[in-house]
Amino acid sequence: MAFGGFRTMWLLVMFDLPTDDREARKEYSRFRKKLLNSGFLMLQYSVYARPCPSIENTEVHKKRVREALPPDGEVRVAVFTDKQFEKMELYLGKRRFRVEKQPDQLSFF
Repeated sequence: MAFGGFRTMWLLVMFDLPTDDREARKEYSRFRKKLLNSGFLMLQYSVYARPCPSIENTEVHKKRVREALPPDGEVRVAVFTDKQFEKMELYLGKRRFRVEKQPDQLSFF
């Protein structure tokens, strides 16, 4: 998908954070909320993706992820082109899930 001549990039964040005590669960929740508030979509538990209109914009959001990192756990970040992201295959079992919809247009605030 192109936004005004730009090629969409997808920023994927995958994380494994501890939830073994109250403070760890609080940090997990805080990190997850930061992702959601930054426009990330939940693909699976602990796997979030965000469309970005350019590679430069992915750098902005990678920096935000780094700034929100909890003190413990593991966070991985990957960048995919729109073409690479759309080649992702989704296999479903008996339960049916809605596949995430790509954004129709870029919105400015």
